[in-house]
Amino acid sequence: MEQVLARLRAAAEATRLRLLAICAECELTVSEITQIIGQSQPRVSRHLKLLCEAGLLVRFREGTWVFYRTPHSGPGADLVQPVLDLLPKDDETLSLDHARLEQVKAQRERIATEYFRANAEDWDQIRSLHVDEAVVEQALLKAVGDLSGGRILDVGTGTGRILEMLGRTAEEGVGVDMSREMLAVARARLQRADLSNCLVRQADMYQLPYPGGMFDVVTLHQVLHFAEKPEAAIAEAARVLAPGGKLVVVDFAPHDRDELREEHAHRRLGFDDSAISTWFRACDLTPDNVISLPGKPLTVRIWGARASAETTKSKLPNNSEKAAE
Repeated sequence: MEQVLARLRAAAEATRLRLLAICAECELTVSEITQIIGQSQPRVSRHLKLLCEAGLLVRFREGTWVFYRTPHSGPGADLVQPVLDLLPKDDETLSLDHARLEQVKAQRERIATEYFRANAEDWDQIRSLHVDEAVVEQALLKAVGDLSGGRILDVGTGTGRILEMLGRTAEEGVGVDMSREMLAVARARLQRADLSNCLVRQADMYQLPYPGGMFDVVTLHQVLHFAEKPEAAIAEAARVLAPGGKLVVVDFAPHDRDELREEHAHRRLGFDDSAISTWFRACDLTPDNVISLPGKPLTVRIWGARASAETTKSKLPNNSEKAAE
């Protein structure tokens, strides 16, 4: 009861209610929040600290930036939405906050569009070498299966397209990437798609900031050919799979386009089925059938594997979610 009272006391203040309202819509930095509500950074930071301590907001660092948003699960999440439902829809202050929030979203969209436009030529060049992306996406959807009520992690999420596609039916979706520029693109994409159940984080694919057994599906879409140690990336993805969960890898079959190393920083020129299968089995994953999508000249393959239905010692936590925040 004391914890409930503490959360209610934390929410029972005008500025903190405004913070909950805007952070329920998307994740925001302190500077964006000050821009929206028109208060000083020290004052905003004090309110944010109280809300985080009460579990009504979560915080996470991305380089030198710190983001805030309302939690997706847990006791804090159960309280936030009923409180927000009590707020009047026609409140003048809240309406102004919402209008300024839309300006922040529009600014993000412009930045993301400029970055995407500057790099689109490289992505288009790669796409021209293999089967149409729509065909790959349909095959991936089939390989993943039903995500209703499930949690998905997209490793190396890039522009966030895979998270956008799979997150529509998942209970919660998370995308991780090391590039802040790509995360900005992904945030803008998820914002456009109105996928409030999905979020992105800056994280290393070799050391994911999540406990073992957390996700029902983990995807690595066109990521492994950039990896110095692809087997380690697979092992780390397998670690965070829930019992009975599924790992899906999308990448190129072996090829001889050596120019991709110099022009696009590819570390590996595709993967053969036996290598992927060996790495799966080393993580106690059971491989599924391989899907092959021939292109000119690159062939895309989809490899899937299942974790054991029983929890194993390999599922011990690496880092906690709190550490990521």
